[in-house]
Amino acid sequence: MAARDRHRLEITGAVQGVGFRPFVFRLATELNLAGWARNALAGLVVEIEGPPEDCAAFLERVEKNPPPFAIVRHIAHSPRPVEGGSGFRIHHSRLESAAGTEAANTEILPDLATCPDCLREIFDPANRRHLYPFTNCTQCGPRFSIVLALPYDRERTTMRGFPLCAACRDEYESPGDRRFHAQPNACPDCGPRLEFTDPSGHRLATRGEALERAAQAIESGQIVAVKGVGGFHLIADARSAEVVETLRARKHRPAKPLALMMPHLAAARAHCEISPAEEDLLTSARAPIVLLRRLSGGELPTVLAPGNPTFGVMLPYSPLHHLLLRRLGFPVVATSGNVSDEPICIDNDKALDRLRGIADAFLLHDRPIARPVDDSVVRVAAGRELLLRHSRGYAPLSLGGESAPVLAVGGDQKTALAVSGPFGVRCGPHLGDLETEAARLAFEAQCRDFPALCGAPPRAIACDAHPGYRGARWAAEAGPPAVHVQHHHAHIAACLAEHDIYEEVLGVAWDGTGHGPDGTIWGGEFLLADRRDFARFARLRPFPLPGGELSIRQPRYAALGLLHAAGIPVAGTPLVSAFTKEELAVAATQLERGLNTPLTSSAGRLFDAVAALLGLRWRNAFEAQAAMDLEFAADSGDDAGVFPVALESGSLDWEPAIRVLLDELGNETPVAALAARWHETMSRAILLVARAAKKPLVALSGGCFQNVRLLESAVAALRAEGFTPLWPRRLPPNDGGLALGQAVVAAARLREKTD
Repeated sequence: MAARDRHRLEITGAVQGVGFRPFVFRLATELNLAGWARNALAGLVVEIEGPPEDCAAFLERVEKNPPPFAIVRHIAHSPRPVEGGSGFRIHHSRLESAAGTEAANTEILPDLATCPDCLREIFDPANRRHLYPFTNCTQCGPRFSIVLALPYDRERTTMRGFPLCAACRDEYESPGDRRFHAQPNACPDCGPRLEFTDPSGHRLATRGEALERAAQAIESGQIVAVKGVGGFHLIADARSAEVVETLRARKHRPAKPLALMMPHLAAARAHCEISPAEEDLLTSARAPIVLLRRLSGGELPTVLAPGNPTFGVMLPYSPLHHLLLRRLGFPVVATSGNVSDEPICIDNDKALDRLRGIADAFLLHDRPIARPVDDSVVRVAAGRELLLRHSRGYAPLSLGGESAPVLAVGGDQKTALAVSGPFGVRCGPHLGDLETEAARLAFEAQCRDFPALCGAPPRAIACDAHPGYRGARWAAEAGPPAVHVQHHHAHIAACLAEHDIYEEVLGVAWDGTGHGPDGTIWGGEFLLADRRDFARFARLRPFPLPGGELSIRQPRYAALGLLHAAGIPVAGTPLVSAFTKEELAVAATQLERGLNTPLTSSAGRLFDAVAALLGLRWRNAFEAQAAMDLEFAADSGDDAGVFPVALESGSLDWEPAIRVLLDELGNETPVAALAARWHETMSRAILLVARAAKKPLVALSGGCFQNVRLLESAVAALRAEGFTPLWPRRLPPNDGGLALGQAVVAAARLREKTD
C-alpha cells in the first residue's frame, strides 16, 4: 500500500470571506487528497490526507499562492493519524477557536468593489443577474458592513434573512463555481430589493423601476438619498451649481469640498489630472475617494470645492452605483448621507427621519447594514498612498502580533476605534467627530460592537489624556480601567506600530491641538519615543491664542497672538484690514492681561497664522481650511531658499522666519513664493532637530502631515542627510490613527505590569 500522511493546518489571517475554503477544496480535489476544511474563530482549519508528495505540494501552494485578497499570517502545521477514506468536504463552521480561546483570531475582510466578472454579468442581457444591483461573488461585495459575528458564514451576516433560491443554492454548493460559499450570494429571485420612496417613506416604485425613478429625479435636479454598501449617500447632479448650492444649504455645509462620483475613468480624466498611481487607486478593489488635481477651465462648477485645486473623486464601486451612474452618464455629488456633524445613516427609518429635510426622494433597499462604513479618502504623497480617512475598502485593518486585550477609543475628532488581543491589533473605520448626541450614541454602540466582533472583551480602555475629551469621559465610566495616552505620543506610537518598529525614534508630531502634560496646548512636538513612553526633545516656540478656540475658527486671531509673542506691531501687516478697531482693542487687552489666551506650540495654528498673515484666509469655514489654502498657494510658488529659524534649548524659534516673511511681503514678493518658502523652511526645521537628536529613524505624524507639500519636502530633506523617515501609510496621520497608537502604548504598559 502506498504511503499516506495526514496533516492538520490551522491558518490564521484574512482567510474568511475571500474564497479560501473553495480554494482549498479545489486544490485538494486536484491533488486527489482526502480531508475537510471549516471556518473557526481562529481562522481556517484544514485536514488533508494522501501521498506525502501531494500533501507537500498542497502546503506549498497554500503558503505561496493563496486566493486574491487573502492574507496568510501563520500556518500551524501538525501531523495527524491516518484515517483513510476519500474525497474532500467543507464542514460547518465551529464557534470555538482552534486554540480553545474565545478571541476571533481570523481577520475580517473589508468591503470590496464589484469585480470584472460580476460587472459583465450585470450588463449581460442573457444573464439571470442582468441589472441586479446586489450581485457579488467570493472576490467582491460586502463583507465588514454585513458581518454580525464570526466565523464568517451567511447565518452570521445581515444576509441571513434572505434564504437562497435553488439556483443560488446550486452555485453556493458547487465547487467549480466562483460563488462556491460566497456568503452574500443573491439574485433577483431571492436577494435584496430596491424601492423608491418620497420623503415621507411612501413607496413609489420597486426593483428596476425604482432605480429608473431615482435617475429621473437626479436628472431633474433633485437630491436623492441612496442607500449603498456601508451607509447612505446624498446624490445630486454635480454639473449644476444651483443644485449643489441647494445641497450645501440643506446639509449646512457651506464650503467643505463635496465628493464626486464619476460614471467611468474617462469621465474622471475629462475633469482631473490622473497619474498612474492615482488611476491604480481609483480602479482598485478598495475604490476610495482619491484627491485629484482638477483641470483648469473645467466645466464643473467651482462651488463643488471652492478655492480648492483638487476634486475628491471616486468611481462606482457597487452594482447599484454602476447601474445608476451608467444610466445617468454624468458626474454626481456623492456625499455622506448625514446631517453635518452626525454619523452617516445606515438604517432606512432613521434615514427617512434624519435626511427628510435634505433629500427630495429616497432609493432604499432591504439588506441591513451592520455598522456604518463611510467612503475612504486618499491622496498620493511621496509616490505612495496616503490615507486621510480610513473606512470602506480598508477597514478593518489588522496588524499581527500578540497583545493585551485593550479597547482604544481615539480622539474626539475623526474618531476611530482599535481593539488589541491575541490576534494583534484591529483598527476600525472612521466614525466622525463626537460633537452631537447622535454621534456620541453611535460611538458608544461601536464601543460595544467592535470588541464583541473581535471576541476580545477589553481588560483596559485606552483614551486620550485630555480630561475634557468625550471619549476619555466615557472611558472613565465604562468599567475597565482607563489608560490615558498623551495625544502626540499616540500619533508616533501608531506610526511605529504600522512599521513594526520597537526602538526609540525621533517623533515629529505636528497637528492642531493636543493636551500637553504641562497644561499647555501641544502640537509642534519633537519626541524621543517608543511604544511604551516618550520624552519631549524639542518643540516649536509657544505663542498665545487670543480667544482660545476662537483662534482655531478664525486664524486672524492666531496671527495676532503670533505677532504679540514676537513683539511685531500689527500696523504695517496685512492683518490690519482683518479687524475693526474695536476687535483689535479687545484682543490687545486679552493678550496684555493674559485673559483667555492659552499658550500653544501647535504647528497647525502656526500654519493658520501664516496663512492669515499672507492674507489667504482670516476665517475658517471648516477645519484646517487656512492651512490648506497655504498649501495650495505653495503649489504654484517657487521654493528657492528658506527663511531663518533657530533651535535653542529645545525651542525651535519661528520668529526670525516670520520677520523675513513680512519684510518680503512688504517688498511685494508674490504670496505663492512666500508660501512655498515657508513649507521648505518648516521641513528644514525638522531636519535641524533631527541633526540634534541623532536618531536614525524619524517618524512624521499628526494632521499637518496630510499636507503633501510639507511631507514630501521633509522626507526629501531627511533622506538627503541619511535619516530614514517613517510616516503613516495604512492609517491616516490625523486623529483617525490615534486609536492604534493608544492601543499599542496601553498594551505595552499592561504587559510591563504583568511581567
